[in-house]
Amino acid sequence: MGEHEQRYLDLFEQFQTTDAPEPKVKNPTTPVWTENKARLVERYLFLFVLVTHSGTYIDGFAGPQEPEHEDMWSAKLVLESRPRWLQRFFFFDKDPVQVARLQKMVDSQSPRDKAKNEPKRETAVFEGDSNPGIRALLESGEVNRNQPAFALLDQRTFQCEWATLQALATYNTKLKIELFYFLPNGWLDRSLAAQKEETIPTAWWGRDDWKSLQGVKHFDRAQIFVKRIKNELGYRSVKAWPIYDKKGGTNVMYYMIHATDHPVAPHLMARAYGKAVSPVIETAEQVAFEFLELGHLLTEKE
Repeated sequence: MGEHEQRYLDLFEQFQTTDAPEPKVKNPTTPVWTENKARLVERYLFLFVLVTHSGTYIDGFAGPQEPEHEDMWSAKLVLESRPRWLQRFFFFDKDPVQVARLQKMVDSQSPRDKAKNEPKRETAVFEGDSNPGIRALLESGEVNRNQPAFALLDQRTFQCEWATLQALATYNTKLKIELFYFLPNGWLDRSLAAQKEETIPTAWWGRDDWKSLQGVKHFDRAQIFVKRIKNELGYRSVKAWPIYDKKGGTNVMYYMIHATDHPVAPHLMARAYGKAVSPVIETAEQVAFEFLELGHLLTEKE
């Protein structure tokens, strides 16, 4: 086990508690819109990795949703984020064209900079349905259980099956894989009403009572997912972050549901959400201080 992996384990164990309440964070004052949702994920991982210096990233729907706008491509933003301390990347996509884009993007990356202590990196691109693909990856044991791991599930509508969430949540009971689960909101009622093949939403919801989600107020429906992920998958903290249709818009197109076991992670997500719409330079020392200070305050309250 490397030095940075051990530091992450030590930090995690220091702050881990049993039956801890959901961490409270400041309500967002700067809305994030669809154009910036990829940057939200990148900013959060930037903050977290400044502390951990390591990590694994899994992207279940990794091809660009807007190929002409690479600044909205999560896989590219995360892979190219500096400092380059994430070490392993697993990209999935069903579309051969998207897979080709992913492979070209991966191949274009510059080699590691040893002078900056950049670690060796491993990047794998898989063509096919990410649901069996991710489950097979986890069954292989390829995801390092001593590192933080993150799974981005930026589905269009019903693509991410509940069984995949279960597999990710149960892979490692000590360092549970963090989830960034995008719940489509703006068109979900229409999609549910139009769905003719019932096995698809049943696999997505994990039960056959998915019709009960129709007509529910958008925020309340997001909270149904939050409670299911927390209660059934066992995450310590689960929060739904709104992603609006456009700058100045009022329609929530997605809720990005963040599930984590680390008590400081929700605070880092709140910071990332607040800074996702504008580039901000932050140092490792600033983030590490906040991380450790929050952990100290949390343990004092126990």
